[in-house]
Amino acid sequence: MGLEPAAMCGSQPEDIIKAIYGHVKNDYKFDPEEPLSDKSEYYKSDPLLSDQAFCLVYVVDANTVSNTYESLTDKLRIIRTRCSENGIPQVIVMTKVDLACPLVSKDLRKIYTSKKIREKMQMCSDNIGVPMNHIFPVKNYSEEIDTDDDVDVLILKALDQIVNLANDRLRDADRLRDAASN
Repeated sequence: MGLEPAAMCGSQPEDIIKAIYGHVKNDYKFDPEEPLSDKSEYYKSDPLLSDQAFCLVYVVDANTVSNTYESLTDKLRIIRTRCSENGIPQVIVMTKVDLACPLVSKDLRKIYTSKKIREKMQMCSDNIGVPMNHIFPVKNYSEEIDTDDDVDVLILKALDQIVNLANDRLRDADRLRDAASN
């Protein structure tokens, strides 16, 4: 279950935020009508550092960026704002770019020179609020039998940046924890 445009469909932003901060115990079933309460047996009041997320990754289909519902965008903004307040880095992995742009479909190496892809990235940035340098366009493996270096480079670059951002956030959390204990 993910985020859905309708108000009471999919996971609620507060539940996602609680999961990011490690307050949700295993086996909790997300309920779109009733968010997790701090009185629930599935609520962790004092999560460990290892229970928390250090980077939030939005996966967005390049073909649906312009059709994003305002109510869904509002939910994403709530999540983004709460995560930003606590310094959690956020990235967007924009998928299916080859289907969104004929130029990129013919030559994946033109991904960063494509005006259409740049427009889609800008729409993501505007709608969700993640800066352009944290948006990574990638091509999905969908019909290929063999791997392709051009596809792999994009995916690995996105993964590398996600890991680097998460490591930076973890170091910051360690420094804050050490400063608080001294």
